[in-house]
Amino acid sequence: MDIQTPLDRTLMASQVSTTERATFIRKTYLHVALAVLAFAIIEAIFLSTPAIIKIGLAMTQGWTWLIVLGGFMFATSAAERWAMSSTDKNAQYGALILYVAAQAFIFVPMMYIAIAVLGQPALIMQAGVITLALFTGLTAVVLTTGKDFSFLKSALTVGGFIAIGLIVAGIAFGFNLGLWFSVAMVALAGASILYQTSNILNHYRTDQYVAASLGLFGSLMLMFWYVLQILMSFSGD
Repeated sequence: MDIQTPLDRTLMASQVSTTERATFIRKTYLHVALAVLAFAIIEAIFLSTPAIIKIGLAMTQGWTWLIVLGGFMFATSAAERWAMSSTDKNAQYGALILYVAAQAFIFVPMMYIAIAVLGQPALIMQAGVITLALFTGLTAVVLTTGKDFSFLKSALTVGGFIAIGLIVAGIAFGFNLGLWFSVAMVALAGASILYQTSNILNHYRTDQYVAASLGLFGSLMLMFWYVLQILMSFSGD
């Protein structure tokens, strides 16, 4: 029988016994699932609040949306640092809840358009199923092979800056980034899922399952965003 000592909790997941590693992974994915559930609940509350819908739609106009995205990126970075650096579980959960709420607010305009403008609420469920299938497949690749995908960090950083540059250019010059940009972003999100899942196994301590779930949840929601956008683009044709 494996008993995890306080010293074990300072070790990386790759350095502990198989049983302890499995427990850490199970806790991480449980928290991802809980974050998704919390996202759905908060999103439903936001979409039933006219004032929040009005604010969300207003913030998609022109440069305001870029400010929102910038603020969201700052919140993401702050939440990840907060969850990673703090040994206080309450602080880690606070960071995760903050991040889930920020994600829910960012999704308000697109969710509203899918439901109220396009009249296609089923697209949200379809996007969720597709995203979950891709997420499960990519996660399985890492968990079954044990491969370290940390080498993707540079590519993800460069890809992220390119994406931001294209978004800024699209706002500045008034052009639509189109379907292929969304497809490329789904691929980028897929690479991020590989990277984050690999980090769970190789670069997180066994007491950092809340922080690990935050990073993985972020990659999952990035993929969901662009899968939904792709489905909406076809629906609008």
